[in-house]
Amino acid sequence: MLVVLTVITIVAAGVLASVNAVTAPQIEKINAENLAAGIKAVMGSDDIQVADPQEIDAFTAYSINDAAGAALGTAVVTTENGFGGPLKVLVGFSTDGDILGYTVLEHAETPGLGAKAGEWFQDKILGMNPGKNNFTVSKDGGEVDAITASTITSRAFLKAIQNAYDKVIAGADVTSGATRPAGKAAVCNGDNGCCKAENSPGCDGDCHCDKDVTACDIETPEVIE
Repeated sequence: MLVVLTVITIVAAGVLASVNAVTAPQIEKINAENLAAGIKAVMGSDDIQVADPQEIDAFTAYSINDAAGAALGTAVVTTENGFGGPLKVLVGFSTDGDILGYTVLEHAETPGLGAKAGEWFQDKILGMNPGKNNFTVSKDGGEVDAITASTITSRAFLKAIQNAYDKVIAGADVTSGATRPAGKAAVCNGDNGCCKAENSPGCDGDCHCDKDVTACDIETPEVIE
């Protein structure tokens, strides 16, 4: 009996390995095609040039140019734990950090509730900028209406995009909230003593600075490490 079970196990393992060898390349191809289509969708254009992916901590970023080579922005794959498990989102940012589009790549949220994230925010966050808007749910004092009865999923979704913006677009430490344009001097932008990193990519006059900075001195600017 033991010999029979052993033979069955070996045969079953061989069959599974064969099936995996056949299906794995096809699955990989489908995933690549879905990602390519998703990038076009979130950037709002079919005629684009996509650079090789950059791994930035837990984020995967794709620099996007138009057909003529002009910069359109960046598409970022970002993941946050939702109500049912990991919530993976692909979001497109313009060169100014405005949200051009998004698509949910993977989720394990509740059907009819958190699973609505793929459509719910389409008319709510496009055009918003996580560096300028209060990018949290209205229940927390923010500017975005949460999915009905799915606040946890909504918070996770918005946090995923906020973290992508902070880390990839603004170059921030998403743990501490501090920007990291190494060696750049912080200078006053004239708005309530807030600082920005001089010549920092993606700054464009926006306020991206260490949360501990409460005032600036133009003559002796503080350096953000």
